[in-house]
Amino acid sequence: MIVQSWLLLAYKVPRDPTVNRVTIWRKLKRIGAVLLNDAAWVLPATPSTTEQFQWLATEIKEMGGDSTLWQAQLLDGQGQELIQRFHAQVDVPYRNILTALKRKRPDLAAISRQYHQIQAKDYFRNELGKQVFEALAKHRGKQK
Repeated sequence: MIVQSWLLLAYKVPRDPTVNRVTIWRKLKRIGAVLLNDAAWVLPATPSTTEQFQWLATEIKEMGGDSTLWQAQLLDGQGQELIQRFHAQVDVPYRNILTALKRKRPDLAAISRQYHQIQAKDYFRNELGKQVFEALAKHRGKQK
């Protein structure tokens, strides 16, 4: 059994201006954090994700808010369920790319950008991501 360490971020920002709450929410979504039980945002613990959450915690403080960041391990084997939630958030975008690649003349530059944005939050290397990578490589090979 692989023990996975997780980072958890709980935060609170003042209600006004509401743009601050939206900004933090969007950043959490952009980095691929998963909301756990409507209370804390979760990422796998890596140096990169630790830095991302630390930056967010600093930004929250600058907005007049509070945050708590900690590292934890699940004890009852729920890690696989959490990993599935991370997979689920990248499944649809990867499927959309595969669909776009089936068009007559796909915009490979735009699709590649989308792929890299999704890949940045694909922390557990989703199988669909591998398929997208291979499909992109095949299309690039056809262009040459």
